[in-house]
Parts: sequence; structure tokens; C-alpha cells
Amino acid sequence: MNNKEKDFAPSSWAINNGTTMYVIMALVLFLGINYYFNMPREEYPEIKENIVFISSIYPGNTAEDVEKLITEPLEDKLKSLNNILEIKSSSKENFSLIIIEFDDEIGYTEAKLKVKDEVESAVASEDWPMFNNVKVDPNVFNMTFTEEMPIVNINISGDYSTEKLKEYSEILQDEIESLSEIKKVDISGALEKEIEVAVDIYKMMASKISFYDIINSIQAGNISISAGNLKANDQRKTIRIIGEINSPSELENFVVKSSYNNSVLLKDIAEIKFKEKEATTYARENEKPVVMLVVKKRSGENTLRAVEKIRSIVEQQKENVFPKNLIVSIANDQSELTENQVTDLVNSIIFGVVIVVLVLLFFLGFKNALFVGIAIPMSMFMSIAILGAMGNTLNTMILFGLILGLGLLVDNAVVVVENVYRLMEKENMNRIEATKKGISEIAFPIIISTATTVAAFIPLGLWPGRIGKFMIFFPLTLSVVLCSSLLVAVFF
Repeated sequence: MNNKEKDFAPSSWAINNGTTMYVIMALVLFLGINYYFNMPREEYPEIKENIVFISSIYPGNTAEDVEKLITEPLEDKLKSLNNILEIKSSSKENFSLIIIEFDDEIGYTEAKLKVKDEVESAVASEDWPMFNNVKVDPNVFNMTFTEEMPIVNINISGDYSTEKLKEYSEILQDEIESLSEIKKVDISGALEKEIEVAVDIYKMMASKISFYDIINSIQAGNISISAGNLKANDQRKTIRIIGEINSPSELENFVVKSSYNNSVLLKDIAEIKFKEKEATTYARENEKPVVMLVVKKRSGENTLRAVEKIRSIVEQQKENVFPKNLIVSIANDQSELTENQVTDLVNSIIFGVVIVVLVLLFFLGFKNALFVGIAIPMSMFMSIAILGAMGNTLNTMILFGLILGLGLLVDNAVVVVENVYRLMEKENMNRIEATKKGISEIAFPIIISTATTVAAFIPLGLWPGRIGKFMIFFPLTLSVVLCSSLLVAVFF
């Protein structure tokens, strides 16, 4: 009767329902293995900072005008928001950038939505500046470190012109951007084309024509407009007048000014050229120019799987679309670095398990060491399943936490196994009674011990700022590992 009163109810239930526990054990192992192979792998954990950026482009204006017309009105609107730590702004020629940092009491997405609402309110005002008869549209966005770092570069080269290489790169760009793991693909080293209208200032002044006359003439002539509807055969069809130019030479005959049958054409006062834009990016491979695709993935996606799909697309295009003499090479492959880093840490975990089991064999003997050793993979896979269900990636911080927790997670199992075997050997109890009484005697001590160990890591998880958001994965992993080891010791 005394033994019954001392039973720890949860562990007694587990002992009495052995079949159920075997099923749960198999389920935990299955989920752990499944999450291990499917969790996104990254070198470092994704850190979402409560920082929102507002960029505005206002061409043809000085830094002072941009500050007065764009930056200051937006700052006045943003000052009414709560939870703001700091607002920084920078106004340059044609460009404005505002950086708003929020405290941790507001969510990552919520901060962006609040800023967007205030920006839309500012843009809706009547005195908001316009460019080309359209209001300047500020871009509100968050910036995640993992989304801004390229995961792979694809270099395209060969005995072709830059324009042709760019055409091939755009084929790859469209295919790669269709992948769900990819955020965007930028093309570097390929020069864009532009139409340059080089105005002769003396001819323009002699014809009494202003720059606005030239701009308005080009805007009005290079446009397609709707001309209403035409009803025929019981069908209503839309009539559209095509006015957009197909070649730069068509600009020459645009009428800039007309009076008394004397029209001034654009070619009379300007020279029109179709030329390459000023270079803003350069790409080289082995000191030779190439067209480079810079691939960036979405946050939280699996780097290894994304690069694997990219390589498959490149191989398909090389076999079926690209000419044989086109050289397509892959560089700066971050998946190799990530895979090597993760593999090294996983190997360290496996090696650590072997060392722990050998130590247990030396001190506990084969039978006790075997039962304690079973707790290690159970606790590990349970921890991985919990961390994966919480939406974490398999990164260095998580794996470091698992390695550090490797020595701690066997403590509870050692105490339980040793106490059960003591009762079996010294008090001649059978297996079931010894297990029930052995766990009941030390259940609360090991719960308290685990709680105090977890409590020691709580301050590390409460570390504020950017470092805190990076370090929180460490105490989180250790807490999950310790709690998993407690569950394994009590129930399994």
C-alpha cells in the first residue's frame, strides 16, 4: 500500500500502458528523423529585426528639395507611431531613405504595416510631389539578412555579344525565379540600353523651345491610348490607338513645336542615339568579363534544396536550350559551406554520443549503459521534432545547443536507471514495482534539477537587441533538450 501511495502517476500510467508508449516512442523517432531531413539548413539563424525602411525616388531634384518635399513630411507622419526607438533619414540627390527602428514589443510584420499606413496617408495629401504626372510612390520594406545574401552566382560567358549573353541569362532568370525557394535573381555585368536625346542648346533657344516642351512632346507621342468601343455583329470591341515607338529613329519625327505650318521636329534641335547606359555593375571570372546571375533565396527556405534545384535547371538549359559553346559555371555556392558546416556539427554530435556511451559503460556497466544510451537518440530526436515544429532551421546555433546539451541530457536517465536497479538488486523487487517506486522516489528531484538548469539559461534568452535575437536560439535549444530528456526519463 505504501508503494502505491508513492507512485508517480504519469510514469505509472506509462508503465501500465506499455503498448501505447511503444507507439509514442515510434512516433517521436519518426517525427524526429522526418524533421531532421526536412528542416531548412542555414549557416546562421534568421534574425528578423524590427527595422522598417522607406525609400523614395524623386528624379531631377536636389538633396534640399528631396528633404523638404519627401523626407520631412514622412518623418512628421511617422512621429505619431508608438514603440519607435529611433528614426534616421538620409536625403540625397533624387533619393530619400528613412530607417525606423521599433522596440521588441511590436511584431516584425505589424511594424511594417503601421509604417505603410502612415506613408499612404502622407501620399494621399494634395501637396505630395508628382513626377511625370504620377505621385512619387515611397517603397516600404523590411530587410532580412538571409534574403540579402546570395546563395549562388551563375556566370555566363562565351564568344557572344553582351546583348546575346544577357538574353541567355534572362532565360535562366525566369526559370530560377519561378522556384518557391527563390526571392529574386539579379543580373550583373550586362549593360542596359537607353535612348539619349542630346539637345543642342543654341538651336533650342533659337526655336524658343524649353526642356519641358521636349519632355511633353516625347511623353505625348510615346503612348498608347483607348479610343472607345465599337459595336459590330452584336459584339462590343475596344479600339486602341498604338503610339509607342518601336525604334529610336521614330523619335526624330516627333513634333516639338508647331506654328503657322512651321513645325520644329525633334531631329532639328537634338541628336538621338541608342546607346548603352553607364555601367553600374561589373562581373569577372578568371579576369574575363561575364554576365552574372546573383541568386537570393527567401527567408526560412532550405539553402541546400534551393541550390540543388538551381543546378538541375542549369543542366536542363545547357542540354536543351543553350548552344554547346556557351560556358555556364556556378560560383560562390553557399550550400557547400552550409552543408559542410552542418555535417561537421552532426558528426560532432554522433562522436559525442559514442564518447558518452563509452563513459557510461565504464562507470555503469553494460546493462545500465545500454538503457541510458537509448535515452540519448530519443531525447535528441524529440528535441529536433519540437524545434522543427516551432519553425526553426537547422543552423550552427541550434546544433551547438544540441552538442552542449548532449552531456546534460543523460543526467536524468542515469539517476532513474541507477535508482531502479538499486531497488531490484538490494530490495529484490520485480521489474514493474522497482520502476514505479524508483521513478516516484526521484521524480520531483529531477524535475526540480531540470527546472533550475533551464532557469540558469533564461537571462541569456532575455538578452535585448540584435545580439539577443541571435543568442536566443542557444538557450532555447538547451531548454528543449533538457525538457525532452526529462520526458524520456520519466515516461520512456
